[in-house]
Amino acid sequence: MSAASSYSPIISELLAGPRLPPLDPGKPNLAARAKLESLRPESIYGGAAPANREMALCCLAGLWLWHDFLDESHSLSQEIETRAGSYWHGLMHRREPDFGNAKYWFRRVGEHEIFPALSSRVKEAVAGEKLASGLKYLADGGTWDPYRFIDSCEAALERSNGAVDLCRRVAAVEWRLMFDFCYEAGRG
Repeated sequence: MSAASSYSPIISELLAGPRLPPLDPGKPNLAARAKLESLRPESIYGGAAPANREMALCCLAGLWLWHDFLDESHSLSQEIETRAGSYWHGLMHRREPDFGNAKYWFRRVGEHEIFPALSSRVKEAVAGEKLASGLKYLADGGTWDPYRFIDSCEAALERSNGAVDLCRRVAAVEWRLMFDFCYEAGRG
């Protein structure tokens, strides 16, 4: 069973509907603020105490980021001294955009458990698309390279071309895989 099919009601509600995260800070979803502020590590799992509190905190950092509250996400992720916390920290800085700082945090992550699935899912997501030469690596299914993707996001934002939508779709796949990884690890 995937994490998505077993989210608690509040998480399902916060993740309802299709969404592509922006590559930049975006505009905070003020309609979600009260729900996000009410969340605690225990409420993520419908009132059950998390088996891994740090992973539950990672979920909170991810949820704030999903709804474009970068400061709140940053406050949480910078206090989580794990590879997963560094991953969320890196994602937040990529969105900021502070690409050099994002790379710093991904160096702290190192090889992450989601990279093989991320590479595979991204390959599936871009199958059959005509990719610009700088984005063809996304279709090869090789080892996920977070630094190269950071560079792709930076280039897409600088050029404001069709790559922005593609990078947003890839970022959504990455966000969901990381969130599900943390959600399952937090539940235990």
